[in-house]
Amino acid sequence: MSNRRMMVVGAHSADFVWRAAGAVACHTAAGGEALVVALSYGERGESGKLWEQPGQTEENVKRLRHAEAEKAAAAVGARFEALDLGDYPLTVGPEAVDRLAEMMRDFAPHVVLTHPEKDPFNPDHPAAHAAVAQARLLTSGAGVASGFRTAPPSEFLVFEPHQPELCGFVPTVYVDITPVFEQKVEAMSAMAAQQYLQDYYRQRADQRGNHARKVTGDAGIRQAEAFHRLLPNAVASL
Repeated sequence: MSNRRMMVVGAHSADFVWRAAGAVACHTAAGGEALVVALSYGERGESGKLWEQPGQTEENVKRLRHAEAEKAAAAVGARFEALDLGDYPLTVGPEAVDRLAEMMRDFAPHVVLTHPEKDPFNPDHPAAHAAVAQARLLTSGAGVASGFRTAPPSEFLVFEPHQPELCGFVPTVYVDITPVFEQKVEAMSAMAAQQYLQDYYRQRADQRGNHARKVTGDAGIRQAEAFHRLLPNAVASL
């Protein structure tokens, strides 16, 4: 059983579902612990279905989105927390970065996943990347004794954006999510405010599964998720 810890940080409460729910499910199925953090609920810019309801309010949308994200996280064995910083625009000030860094020190993740630094279609995703990158550095310090509490440096990867070619995303890691794919489907189904994305990410999982089969020769891989490793990984041998 694994004792590794994974932290996934998204700009909005549903971001982890589409892009990394399979990897989270694989991680927890192996005995690891996973924490999903949403910097906002995506209540203003990413909750279209909910805003079609007459008399809808921002606070009610946030309440519904929190419930959806908790249900989705539970489907893949993770815990969900939200910072509720607001979206469109997502502004992550120094206090919020410090709060995120403190969460990282407390949880001490072995791996951190977040958005790529570039996204020409969503203003909140690059803001989330910048905040996570800074918080991660503040968590581990400079690799020497520090005058503040630190945690060991984590592996740092970004998950696949909605339009990878236009975000400069090139996969360096494929995670075989075939054994847990139904858990990802369950997590996606929980996000009622964005039902229109479910078919898209089913198809993307199949496409990445095809790519993973080609690079591994493993015919048993049917679905996969793609990630890009930002920092080298030190290993004992090849």
